[in-house]
Amino acid sequence: MPRRFIDISNALEADIASDPPIALPKIQYVDHQASVDQILSFFPGLRKEDLPNGEGWAVEMLQVSTHNGTHMDAPWHYASTMDGGKPAWRIDEIPLDWCFRPGVKLDFRHMEDGYVCTAADVEAELKRIGHELRPLDIVVVNTAAGAAYGRPDYVSKGCGMGREATLWLLERGVRVTGTDGWSWDAPFVHTARRWAETRDPAIIWEGHRAGMVTGYCHMEKLANLDQLPPTGFEICCFPFKIKAASAGFVRAVAIIEE
Repeated sequence: MPRRFIDISNALEADIASDPPIALPKIQYVDHQASVDQILSFFPGLRKEDLPNGEGWAVEMLQVSTHNGTHMDAPWHYASTMDGGKPAWRIDEIPLDWCFRPGVKLDFRHMEDGYVCTAADVEAELKRIGHELRPLDIVVVNTAAGAAYGRPDYVSKGCGMGREATLWLLERGVRVTGTDGWSWDAPFVHTARRWAETRDPAIIWEGHRAGMVTGYCHMEKLANLDQLPPTGFEICCFPFKIKAASAGFVRAVAIIEE
């Protein structure tokens, strides 16, 4: 049976508005000419003219956070404990069985920026698309942020998933989720306004902190979710294995059987 692959990852890229200014990645591109001295240093007596076209290799030097680009957060990112007090898993401890599963897309592009989605919102969307969640389904949320990636307003775009909505998913066996927004939670600029009004610290990072109750992973900065059907596809999203890290880069791909 033929399969169609949809790339739902954004490229790691410098000089675009993919993160707050204090967290932006930096990439130094070393081209075939700039690297000649590097390769010559390994072979005493070798000259530039001895190399094909007088070229060395291309290589890139990165200054990044594990949370730059499309990535998967581990429970350790949210808190030091999960599952009601057990040590939180790091990204190299995540069960690989979680990371290649049937996908479900919730279309919340109509939600206003900063809106905190509830369990009722999730239930209503699942009813609309006619899907009953199964354990280990991978649930991705298409928000208004997806179309704004790289624009100056990206970090403040889209709705977020609240604690109630997140726990509702986890109670049904979901263990990997994802969003095309900068954060699983509502953008901080909107939460900060609510915090100034309520002074309630429980609203800060509430979707993330749900991982203290039940350990789970979510992906952030996904791409092309608008190209996915509501159901009928699989998601492959194995995270890069970084020892004891809070997150890992991921090349997330949706696979549709045709």
